[in-house]
Amino acid sequence: MPTHPDLADKVVVVTGAGSGIGQAIATRFGSAGSAVVVDDVDGDRAEEVAENIRSRGGTAIAAAADVSDRAQVDAMFDAALEAFDTVDVLVNNAGLVGPMLHFFDADEAWWRRIIDVNLTGHFLCCHRAAKIMARRGGGSIINMSSGGATRAHRSFTAYDASKGGIEALTRALALDLGPYGIRVNALMPGSIDTSGMDAEARSLRGENIPAGRIGEPFDLTGPALFLASDDSAYVTGDVLKVDGGMLAQQRSATVDIVPPSSFPDIDDIS
Repeated sequence: MPTHPDLADKVVVVTGAGSGIGQAIATRFGSAGSAVVVDDVDGDRAEEVAENIRSRGGTAIAAAADVSDRAQVDAMFDAALEAFDTVDVLVNNAGLVGPMLHFFDADEAWWRRIIDVNLTGHFLCCHRAAKIMARRGGGSIINMSSGGATRAHRSFTAYDASKGGIEALTRALALDLGPYGIRVNALMPGSIDTSGMDAEARSLRGENIPAGRIGEPFDLTGPALFLASDDSAYVTGDVLKVDGGMLAQQRSATVDIVPPSSFPDIDDIS
């Protein structure tokens, strides 16, 4: 029996689902019996994930879209409605991490692209999904935050700003959409290996995590199903940390992705 049997008749849109966390979440919803709309900016990757869900006996379609573009977002939701008549759950996973740039090396184009995809993309998808959900009496929206929303990464200025905005957006939407039966929450992943780190890198990163290991994309899937299901019916406006205890510890991590030794030399700043 599925962990959350109430999800078996739900239609779930997962953005950025062509790889990593999004792929894992989309696949897990498919295994739970949900009809899944697999979005990715790369249509071929979206189709591969959708086909994998179908090969396991699930129901899925692919819908390529850049979430920073309203026309493409509308086309994605139109495809979902044409195939399944409604949308019950939105998982806003699509986002950019990099390029990683020290603030002195950054420019406006870099800032705008990351903010457009990460924060405006969440807004556009929420805006369309919420109207569909409100008309049918409710739904669940799950946004994707980061430890950078409340702490900070070196050389991640735009990324961290976008994630702080996503958490503020989550709280604000929970208030605006609650009367329509729509719950809005966020997941906050910790250090997740989405690209296949080598054993040394995984060990080095994992030794600073209280759980004793680096996270896997699958670690986000159970929490995502929980926030989508009736088991979390009285949970909204919240951020669920899935970080192995990273932010609970007082001591500083001894390993940083971008250490100060890599910062620009003062003589090179233009």
